[in-house]
Amino acid sequence: MGKGKLAKFAELDAMTHVVQPSKDEILQHFRLRGAWKADFFKSERPLVVELGCGRGEYTVALARREPGTNYLGIDVKGARIWKGAKEALADGLDNVGFLRTRIEWLEQAFAPGEIDEIWITFPDPQIKYQRAKHRMVNPEFLTRYRRLLKPGGLLHLKTDSEFLHGYLHGILELQGHEVLESYHDVYRQLEPYPDHVAFACQTYYERFFMDKGKTITYLKFHFA
Repeated sequence: MGKGKLAKFAELDAMTHVVQPSKDEILQHFRLRGAWKADFFKSERPLVVELGCGRGEYTVALARREPGTNYLGIDVKGARIWKGAKEALADGLDNVGFLRTRIEWLEQAFAPGEIDEIWITFPDPQIKYQRAKHRMVNPEFLTRYRRLLKPGGLLHLKTDSEFLHGYLHGILELQGHEVLESYHDVYRQLEPYPDHVAFACQTYYERFFMDKGKTITYLKFHFA
């Protein structure tokens, strides 16, 4: 491991707004499960979670946009989280936190109904059939999200993958969930609405995909 990563990990360890539980801690009895608002944010503001947050660009941008809401970015890669955590610290954002863990362990990290909204931004679409179990919007993951979201809680998917957008849309129709918004090209279809939350920021991957000529899709729904 390079010195740069080691330095970042050391900084993360010292940040009170970053939580990095061990596998045993999160699987046995995680202290913040059911207590994120009261014990971590010390505020009963709504809790919005970004899954696979990478560098935390959307987490930080949404926190700036909505100071009355708590935002928590989740990723397994500490070197990625470091950038967003540093930015939130430098900007004095008290409504931003980060959790370093695996998405598969969400139900050990949060209590049922504890989350108000979930964002999934630019996940790997895992297009090959044998990788379907790893898609972050497959039926198994959706079942987990449903348990963790409060009744009527929202889920947002922003992606460059038409395949993933259509895949999720099909599951939602099949299962009878309500699609509230669905756009195949947000920068064309939402141009008259510059304040739309889909424009909160452009992530590194979003710019990368747009430079390659890909359109950006957005879908918002809640479970029936």
